[in-house]
Amino acid sequence: MMGIEIIPNWHPIFVHFTVALLSISALFYLAGLVLRKPNLLVVARWNLWIGAGITVGTVLAGFYAYNTVAHDGPSHAAMTDHKNWALVTASIFGVLAIWSLAKHLGAKSVSSGFVFLILLASGLLAVTGYKGGEVVYRHGMGVMRMPEVSGDGGHGSHAHGEDAGAGHHGAAEADPHGDAGHHGAETEKPAEEGAHDDHGGHPH
Repeated sequence: MMGIEIIPNWHPIFVHFTVALLSISALFYLAGLVLRKPNLLVVARWNLWIGAGITVGTVLAGFYAYNTVAHDGPSHAAMTDHKNWALVTASIFGVLAIWSLAKHLGAKSVSSGFVFLILLASGLLAVTGYKGGEVVYRHGMGVMRMPEVSGDGGHGSHAHGEDAGAGHHGAAEADPHGDAGHHGAETEKPAEEGAHDDHGGHPH
């Protein structure tokens, strides 16, 4: 139940299977063509067929996310760009899956043209995935945001544990080069010298 509350939609779950299965399919098709191994082509076809089937769910979940996730103008433009790339990419893989079912079912070879197209589609898939990552990590769509910083500057909101790394964190703030003790000694020395100068060599 907690997982469903954290994840606002199912698109991030489906998309990982889509990317993995279709990318692996393209690699096995290439290996089967180069090495002339029919068994590799069998694996490639099954990955393509399963991946194309899951992609249907990925696209549907993506439309749901597109229409339900709260967003502003820039994030809407980013989501639309990602959606357009995704629809083109999914359509190409769908055609390739149907082509494979119709022409390559049980075949022991594959044409170089088919392999070229699935590799091209994999490139489009990579671009689509990158743009999806931009939507999430650059625009923060569909994720739980960090709490607002308040009080003393929000030291407790750092990614590092305050208790576990307090000593190291404090030293890093005093000296970014990690030489906190030596740096502290250098910064105190001029003050002492200044005190001697101001008071005739007799500091209070």
